[in-house]
Amino acid sequence: MTERPRTLLAAIGGIDVLRRLSNTFYEAVLADPLLAPVFADFTRTHIEHVAVWLGEVFGGETRFTDELGGHQALLRAHLGLKITEEQRLRWMELMTAAVEKELPDDELLRRRVVEYFDWGTTIAREVSADPEGTDLGDPGPTPRWGWDGLV
Repeated sequence: MTERPRTLLAAIGGIDVLRRLSNTFYEAVLADPLLAPVFADFTRTHIEHVAVWLGEVFGGETRFTDELGGHQALLRAHLGLKITEEQRLRWMELMTAAVEKELPDDELLRRRVVEYFDWGTTIAREVSADPEGTDLGDPGPTPRWGWDGLV
C-alpha cells in the first residue's frame, strides 16, 4: 500500500486542480435556477478566492487569511443570503459532481472533500440567516481539514 500525501491539498494535486474544481462547479451553479439567484453578484474573481480558501483549508498556504480577510471575511460574505436547505442540498449535488469530475479517482480523498463541503455548507446556511452587518464575534482561525476531518 502506498503512503498518502500528508495534506488533502497535495493529494488533490494542488491549487490548479482547485481552480478547475471551482470553475466547473460555478459553471453549473450559474446555470442552475435554484442557485443562480444566490450568486447574483458573482464575479470571476470568486473562483480564485474559493480556490485559495480551499487550498488553505486543505493544508496549503495561508493566503486566504493573509490576503483576503480569513475566516471572518468568509463568514461575513454569507450574511443575509438566507440560504435554504433545498439550496444547500442542491449546492452539495453540484459540488459532488464537480469533485467526481475534477479530483483524482481516490474514493477516500473525494469522500473527505465532500465531507468538508457538507460541514461548511451547514455553517454557511446558518450564518446566512443573520442579516448583513451582524457581529459574528471571533470565529477563530481558518479551519483546516485533513484525512480525519476537522484538524
